[in-house]
Amino acid sequence: MAGQIPRQFIDDLLARTDIVELIDQRVPLKKAGSKNYAACCPFHSEKSPSFTVSPDKQFYHCFGCGAHGNAISFMMEFEQLEFVEAIEELAKQLHMDVPREQGKGPARPAAQADDYSLMQQAADYYQQQLQQHANGPAVQQYLQKRGLSEKTINDFQLGYAPDGWDGVLKQLSGGKPKAVREQLVELKLVNRNDNGREYDFFRDRLMFPIHDKRGRVIAFGGRILNDGQPKYLNSPETRLFHKGRELYGLYQVRQQPGHLKQLLVVEGYMDVVALAEHDIRFAVACLGTATTSDQMHTLFRYSPKVICCYDGDRAGRDAAWRALQNALPQLKDGVELNFVFLPDGEDPDSLVQKEGKAAFMARLEQALPLSQYLFEHLLQEFDANTDGGKSALMARGSELIKQIPSTFYQETLQQKLDNLLGRTSERLKPAPNRQQVRPVPTGIKMTPMRRAIALLLQTPELVNVMPYAPELASADIPGISLLLAVQQHLLDKPGLTTAQLLEYWRDLPEHAILLKLATWQHQIEPEQLSAEFLDTFHSIEDQYLQQRLEALERKDKLKQLTQAEQHEYVLLLKALKSKKPRPVS
Repeated sequence: MAGQIPRQFIDDLLARTDIVELIDQRVPLKKAGSKNYAACCPFHSEKSPSFTVSPDKQFYHCFGCGAHGNAISFMMEFEQLEFVEAIEELAKQLHMDVPREQGKGPARPAAQADDYSLMQQAADYYQQQLQQHANGPAVQQYLQKRGLSEKTINDFQLGYAPDGWDGVLKQLSGGKPKAVREQLVELKLVNRNDNGREYDFFRDRLMFPIHDKRGRVIAFGGRILNDGQPKYLNSPETRLFHKGRELYGLYQVRQQPGHLKQLLVVEGYMDVVALAEHDIRFAVACLGTATTSDQMHTLFRYSPKVICCYDGDRAGRDAAWRALQNALPQLKDGVELNFVFLPDGEDPDSLVQKEGKAAFMARLEQALPLSQYLFEHLLQEFDANTDGGKSALMARGSELIKQIPSTFYQETLQQKLDNLLGRTSERLKPAPNRQQVRPVPTGIKMTPMRRAIALLLQTPELVNVMPYAPELASADIPGISLLLAVQQHLLDKPGLTTAQLLEYWRDLPEHAILLKLATWQHQIEPEQLSAEFLDTFHSIEDQYLQQRLEALERKDKLKQLTQAEQHEYVLLLKALKSKKPRPVS
């Protein structure tokens, strides 16, 4: 199919990717035993580590929830990427270009530019305009007032949309097919009125490109430079941009070295940029809405500690309460959510310029824990001095607490609620929740065939001791074709890892059983692996020989044996009589 990524490139990509390094950048790993690494699973709530990563197999597996796979699988699950996007992201980290196979198949019209390419061209145009208009009174005054350095401006790719009707329209569609103009409208870079007139969506605004997790421009925010309205104008939702899922500045935050110890959620683009200017480079902003559950899920993916920073007025506290409610289903063990409220009339931008980095960081150190803010808010809503108020407080508090997947958080908050109500604390049973994960049964009935495939899959170098017996393909033994296919693949491409083998079968029916076999714990000492594997393989051979003998016996009774088959029959009888019986199950 046209545009497919060559199999060899995927093999090379996995060979060059160190899965331990890849995962450790996102989930801190610790050495576990002589070979493997471990961590608390990023895909479900747990108190003790059951997530293991094998550098030998280039494979991860969680014994709690059953998540497992190779580097591509991890990127798809953790970063919420599609298959091709995961490959492109891994390739980008290794400075590799992703090739595409040529051939027949559906392809996008060459004249129609890629969506992401158009968005980047728009960002480049706005940046160029900022440089050209930097000496203009409005732009210069604003940049000086904000004290933004050239480095910060470049880090966030800030730009300027000039005060004209068709700057972007001419720049991106001039001399190009009509389809490109339509694309600009669909991406909300250009508006079209009822009379069919087209004009730029953003005009006379400082431009803030919004990047996705991979650093691609997907939308813009524009801050007006005069007294007009609205003060901030955001891109409407498009096929690239869903504001409830994205976080402004997250891509820039993730470019910082080391693990993210904390993430700060603020309300505006300029708050993020101003904090970065003062070397506070762990702030992100929601996009014109209260922090959503999807955004909270993303935040806790990248850091165990999230601080929500809001203005101290009524609007800020309302936004904080909505953020808390949206965060509850994401509160698994090991994460922490805190709240900071700023003085009236201040925002992070103004405050950090007034106080400096040290004072602002001190405010973050004094952040309210979730439990404190939760009950402060509830006590303002319900009067705990009356029976009716206590009843309502108990109902509302319990309703909120049950949304939390962490048993620790549930029990702690329920105990505080009981204390507020003067009740005897009872141990809270975890409420059924789709995020609570029971340990996945590790048992799997291991037939000789599954055992042989599992050992070969987990230790691919065993192919060097495995007999080459293509005649086994005719055996009536479930799984024989898969065993021989794995063998042939290893013979064709020596040196493959477990991860690379699994990738070959990703979209095939056998992938599910191979994943299970890749996580089977065989408990065999390394020096015994070859002998164990050969013994298992020979037991499969014996099954085949017994089947062949029985088939020849049936033909012999019917006097239908050829001379060659008669000779084979005699040899098989002698061979099987001389063999010691082997276990077959």
